[in-house]
Amino acid sequence: MEKSKIGGRGKAFIPAKVIIAALCLSSFTLGIFFSDRMWSLPSSEIHNPSPPPPPPPLPKDHHRRNTRQYSKLVNVQTVGIPQDCRHVKRKLGEDDPVRLMEEVGRTHKVIQSLDRSISSLEMELAMARSKMAGDRLGAAGREPLKKAFVVIGINTAFSSKKRRESVRGTWVPRGSELERLEKEKGIVIRFVIGHSATPGSFLDRTIDDEDAETKDFLRLDHVEGYHELSSKTRIYFSTAIAKWDANFYVKVDDDVHVNLGELIRKLAAHRNKPRVYIGCMKSGPVLSQKGFKYHEPEYWKFGDEGNKYFRHATGQIYAISKDLADYVTINSPILHRYANEDVSLGAWMIGLDVEYVDDRTMCCGTPPDCEWKRQTGNVCVASFDWSCSGVCKSVERMEVVHSLCGENEGALWNITLN
Repeated sequence: MEKSKIGGRGKAFIPAKVIIAALCLSSFTLGIFFSDRMWSLPSSEIHNPSPPPPPPPLPKDHHRRNTRQYSKLVNVQTVGIPQDCRHVKRKLGEDDPVRLMEEVGRTHKVIQSLDRSISSLEMELAMARSKMAGDRLGAAGREPLKKAFVVIGINTAFSSKKRRESVRGTWVPRGSELERLEKEKGIVIRFVIGHSATPGSFLDRTIDDEDAETKDFLRLDHVEGYHELSSKTRIYFSTAIAKWDANFYVKVDDDVHVNLGELIRKLAAHRNKPRVYIGCMKSGPVLSQKGFKYHEPEYWKFGDEGNKYFRHATGQIYAISKDLADYVTINSPILHRYANEDVSLGAWMIGLDVEYVDDRTMCCGTPPDCEWKRQTGNVCVASFDWSCSGVCKSVERMEVVHSLCGENEGALWNITLN
């Protein structure tokens, strides 16, 4: 074997294996020395903490265990969820369009039913509030409300004394007959009027004197004015319902002819219905141009120019049931009022669950129209001229209209309302 020679001449030779073993031993010793120095440093323990011990080895069947646990989790999360809901995505993708539209139609019907239920609950709440308010008034010493079948408010003005006289001489009873009608039939009739801009003025004293003689006025806390008819209507219902507990509340103008017996008969046919709006329904044009009698300042709310109003009862005469009068009274602070009072009332009704009764006998024309209908046995509830929004020249013509279109003398007194 070859020898290695270290050092100069005359020196002994050292075998290569010995040299390699010595180098390995030196390297191992130095490694242990430096490793011990690094482990003993406190800073290394603080900034480089030892890693956590490795997890124990997984059992051979860990895959099967995980699968069972996941299945249990899915089952827990789906408890209580209908099977239909778990497969909605599949159904929407697989069902044909016809079946899908049928489902949409059924859902729409359910929503409509819920809307009606909510509306009914709102009306019942309004009635409960009204009853509570009446109870509080009674507890405060106020007289209890008088029972009535209907309260008929005849809208009038300071300048309309001759009109009032024309209806008192035809279809409105006077004096003791008016009192008897109220006591025996529960039919209350009053001329409805507010006060002047200056309370206690000559105009107000004139009405006071007339009322002292006729005893047929209902005074409102309202300043009279043509452009305030919406407010007057609202206040009329509130005032009437605070005095009389009636089935119906009617508003009629003082230049309209009315057959009271026929009116009562029509109302009686709807007395068991909770929310009824009765009148001659119309849908006239929205007048956007200023200068017209029925100009609508808020015309833009009804759509493009040339549009018509929603369906509502014409303002000459209409009736609402007690529940609706309660609703108007309680919600009056937030009910919007348009320029025309019949439109305002229609707006208050349109969002409620209300039965509309379109009675064309409440908007007959004056003779020969109402005369011909009377001769055929179709007596009109109310007659007026559309061109005048009432009987044209009513002071002169009301008696003629009454003689040609009026009902029989006993039509009113022969009605039984029990």
